Amino acid sequence: MKTTWDYTSLAQSYLKRPDYAPSALQDIFRIAGLHAGDHVCDIGAGVAHLTLPLARFGCRVDAVEPNDAMRALGRQRTADLPAVQWFEGTGEHTGRPGGQYDFVSFGSSFNVCDRAAALAETHRLLKPGKWFVCLWNHRDLQDPVQQEIENIIKKAIPEYGYGTRREDQTDVIRDSGLFTDITPVEGEVRHVQSPAEIVEAWHSHSTLHRQAGDKFASIIAEIEQYLAGLGRDGIAIPYTTRAWIARRAD
Repeated sequence: MKTTWDYTSLAQSYLKRPDYAPSALQDIFRIAGLHAGDHVCDIGAGVAHLTLPLARFGCRVDAVEPNDAMRALGRQRTADLPAVQWFEGTGEHTGRPGGQYDFVSFGSSFNVCDRAAALAETHRLLKPGKWFVCLWNHRDLQDPVQQEIENIIKKAIPEYGYGTRREDQTDVIRDSGLFTDITPVEGEVRHVQSPAEIVEAWHSHSTLHRQAGDKFASIIAEIEQYLAGLGRDGIAIPYTTRAWIARRAD
């Protein structure tokens, strides 16, 4: 299934991305009233960063992912979880049956959809009164290491921006008229990686990839040089998992 952005070359690097904060997931699952056996549609499932905790919680998960390479890696990571099934589809057109799901999730994928169309599709998928969530991991840009990485990026791309992924999603959800009880959720997580692993994760950074163009390789090389110069085997990267959860309005 064709999408605007092709993640094929980034798929392997996505494996180095951090998991979502357990405390944030716990709050999300509690607000949504999730139980073992509930039927979930995880949209833009990528390489299963959100699919895995949903399945391990006991949910039956239909993972929807448009990119063949990402979907293949996701299948590999969930091969021992028979309650997970993988499907080709997008946030706007999942191809899944309507009114069948107790929960719909977008893990770091809502920002690459037409959000209004994705909300309409989500409303169609959900059972009455059930919940959806969109969430992302945001690096703490006040951390000294992350500040220097930001300086490297901004030096090469002065107008660099993160798009809608760092925006408050409340208004776009409310303006759809399709959801109520919109609740923000946050949780902190520290992800420890070697410099090589951090560089590999940056290779998956599609926002940077799109805006950098032919500068991408040189930016990654400068980040790699900076991290090597720190002389550390492991670097703790602070993240905030930010989520917006809302209930289907009827």
